[in-house]
Amino acid sequence: MIVDGHDVRAIRQESLRGAIGVVPQDPHLIHDTVAANLRYAAPEAGDTQMIEACRAARLHDVIAGLPDGYDTIVGERGYRLSGGEKQRLALARLLLKDPRIVILDEATSHLDAENEALIQEALTEALAGRTSIVIAHRLSTVRAADEIVVIEDGRVAERGTHLDLVDAGGPYADLHRTLVGDEPTDVPT
Repeated sequence: MIVDGHDVRAIRQESLRGAIGVVPQDPHLIHDTVAANLRYAAPEAGDTQMIEACRAARLHDVIAGLPDGYDTIVGERGYRLSGGEKQRLALARLLLKDPRIVILDEATSHLDAENEALIQEALTEALAGRTSIVIAHRLSTVRAADEIVVIEDGRVAERGTHLDLVDAGGPYADLHRTLVGDEPTDVPT
């Protein structure tokens, strides 16, 4: 496998791990402060970097409204935060790490419409200039991707852009019709 022009077998594992950031469906948060959870990915990060990452993840205003701001204890697994806030904290942590490769594993799957919109807005900025692998069932998460790969029964069923796949009339188009009906298929910019 080649990553950024280099055979991964020739790259130190530590270096490869440092170049990859992941936002999982259910982000892991520790029973500690917001700041400690953010610095988990980048221990050397300063307060300014942390605030910038949270602003980019559309989370800073929420944190500023917490009783102790960035020093607020989030609780075990982040129980004091909503699902959308936990996802945005995981996204801010990823931005703080600043990886070249991003993997999003169902990062918007359990969110309400408002939090999904905030995450989508933040992702547009966060993914710019990075290699991104986005695993999603929600079409809104992948519509603007350079290439969408549709997996069915463990195999690649089709691949292409959103418009190509809608026009092809295959499984992606079927899903698109089921979810959004006959609304226009153009991709928002």
